[in-house]
Amino acid sequence: MSAFHPDLAPGRFIPKMSYGPVSARIMRSVKPRPADPGTDVTVGEMVVPGPQGAPPVSLRVFQPTGLRAAAPALLWIHGGGLIFGAPEQDDRTNIAFVRQLGITVAAVRYRLAPDSPAPAAVEDAYAALQGLIARAGELRIDIGRIAIGGASAGGGIAAALALLAHDRAEIRPAFQLLVYPMLDDRTTTRTDLDTRNVRLWTAKSNRYAWSSYLGDAVAGPDVSPYAAAARREDLSGLPPAWIGVGTLDLFHDEDIDYARRLNDSHVPCQLHLVPGAFHGFDAVFPKAEVSRQFWRRQAQALAGALSGAP
Repeated sequence: MSAFHPDLAPGRFIPKMSYGPVSARIMRSVKPRPADPGTDVTVGEMVVPGPQGAPPVSLRVFQPTGLRAAAPALLWIHGGGLIFGAPEQDDRTNIAFVRQLGITVAAVRYRLAPDSPAPAAVEDAYAALQGLIARAGELRIDIGRIAIGGASAGGGIAAALALLAHDRAEIRPAFQLLVYPMLDDRTTTRTDLDTRNVRLWTAKSNRYAWSSYLGDAVAGPDVSPYAAAARREDLSGLPPAWIGVGTLDLFHDEDIDYARRLNDSHVPCQLHLVPGAFHGFDAVFPKAEVSRQFWRRQAQALAGALSGAP
């Protein structure tokens, strides 16, 4: 029997390529094609002040056309292993969140490693969150109902952002939506992982990405939880969370462990496991029913959190 979910069976033919300096540079040069939002969703770019001593931060903002009353918002952080990626790659799902939930989605364009190592990405995300709140009036955002979320590296940055916001005590996000998040640099040192069915993000890619972001500190004793959220021992006081990951994902173990520790710290965290799914499966096979269901789970979690429902 195949290890892959039946809807994802063609995934077994995906080559197990890894990213390094050259391929990451090529990926950064490829600009994702923006999606057509249709007439019921508007999209625009917004620039907000960056972290102290750093450049301004831009956000790709999606809103329901004709939004008149204050509505919830999602600050979305794209994936790409901390070394490539852009907000446009998630246009399709961000537009769907706006259309289905009636919320604003702001996708942050953060600095990438190795040109901008830790903590550049999370500081840019924090600046973006501050910018959304500062302009909440004109954007018609309910500042009490702002969720943060992301996929892969973006999910890891979102988890780190929740820690940073908690510690600075200036902003409290309402929810964390963590889609197969990249949480723990120490996974780079594991030799016990079965990677035969890993696809799209390999152990070698993971080592290069974390080394690009953390330098020589990777997997050492001095890594900040603002860079790798799994490093935080005490997770109490954080916003409720949803974590989704496939059983063939390189991040499977670290994601399950983080969900367990959140719940052990009395932070409600719903864990959704997808049997036979590899990293980024929903981006590769967006029309597969398992991918559609995965997105619906995210939308339901967001709707519940941002409506105030239990």
